[in-house]
Amino acid sequence: MADILIKEGRVVDPKTDLDEVLDVLILGNKIAKIDKNIKKEGAKRIDAKGKIVGPGFFDLHCHLRDPGRPDVETIESGSQAAIAGGFTTICCMPNTSPVIDNEGLVNYIYKEAARVNLCRVYPIAAITKERLGKEITEFGELIKAGAKGFSDDGDVVADCNMFRRALEYSKAFDVPIFEHPIDKDLAKDGLMNEGVISTRLGLSGSPGIAEEVIVARDLLVARFTGARLHLCHISTKGSVDLIRRAKEDGMEVTCETCPHYFFFNDELLSGFDTNFKVNPPIRSEQDRQAVIEGLRDGTIDCIATDHAPHCQADKELEFTNAPFGMIGFETALPMIVMELINKQKFNWLHVLEKLTINPAKVVSEKLGVVKKNAVADVVIIDPKKKWRLTANAIRSRSKNTPLLNKEMTGQVVAAIVDGELKYQSSKLKNK
Repeated sequence: MADILIKEGRVVDPKTDLDEVLDVLILGNKIAKIDKNIKKEGAKRIDAKGKIVGPGFFDLHCHLRDPGRPDVETIESGSQAAIAGGFTTICCMPNTSPVIDNEGLVNYIYKEAARVNLCRVYPIAAITKERLGKEITEFGELIKAGAKGFSDDGDVVADCNMFRRALEYSKAFDVPIFEHPIDKDLAKDGLMNEGVISTRLGLSGSPGIAEEVIVARDLLVARFTGARLHLCHISTKGSVDLIRRAKEDGMEVTCETCPHYFFFNDELLSGFDTNFKVNPPIRSEQDRQAVIEGLRDGTIDCIATDHAPHCQADKELEFTNAPFGMIGFETALPMIVMELINKQKFNWLHVLEKLTINPAKVVSEKLGVVKKNAVADVVIIDPKKKWRLTANAIRSRSKNTPLLNKEMTGQVVAAIVDGELKYQSSKLKNK
């Protein structure tokens, strides 16, 4: 393992409130020193002048389709895409085939991630067996194997008593429950956000209340049990308001949103591009602005990708039959730069907090910091880099993003995991 010296980068660390041009010296798998004018003979030197040096990103919510759909994504291809996007740790959801609901499959995720040896891959195990909502999985065995939390993502736990029991079990082990808050009866066969646009397009809509009614239910049950609740992919103003009030009342709930909920609105679906079809759906402009405000005031703790790869043939089906989801590892950072940094004037400390230390805390991991003696998970970002997202450049096996062939601003140019340089742009200077 080569020592690494990062020179003259703008070091931004939310944990220590650091934002200053400094050098970072990495020895082994730890950050040994952060200061000006560091010298170290024999170290690999990376010139980070004009760039952001921050903690490695931590994605709480992605889909790797492994096991089950290697044509769409594998742990290897997903890790390659993740590390190129700056994600040094990712949490994969259990809605695979077979479902990640037993110790053997959790072990498989870890073994395959170790073989690939790019980023950390943490499994989120299913709440119920086969995600059918009928029988709770063996939480103890799954946690012992390394599951970092539990979710039936893709489906809500509809039975409220079952959800209560899951929260009670999770409390005993001090792990979070990740909830996918969508009431299927209210969402019906909704293909997009219910509203003026869906009516005009003649597409069935999923109303915001389908998300909000589950958010409200889950907050009440979590308060009753005292368990750790994490609400996934928040997309509506009503949900943001509910979570804000719960936090003001002292509840320790956490939540995430995704870049597509603060970057796009439902007017963009007028072109019937199935790459905009996601679940929950891209909402109205009012909802988009509320999500941005939730990020600004701290109501929304984390930014996750909900990376959801699909093959081109499936996404080329008519809008009604095309699957939900878009890829997100390699587009998250530029969407954040273009919208939150450049347009909304968020500062880097605020943004990186939601990409690093906050998500790490949700699963009780001591990652997401750049300070002396910390694990050396580091990203280097060129915030002004303009580039075009082409199919050939995408490292995921799937290309389902509405940003294909669009010009991006902001790019990860290097990623270090546990002290090892795992990704580096050819444009980055080093010696």
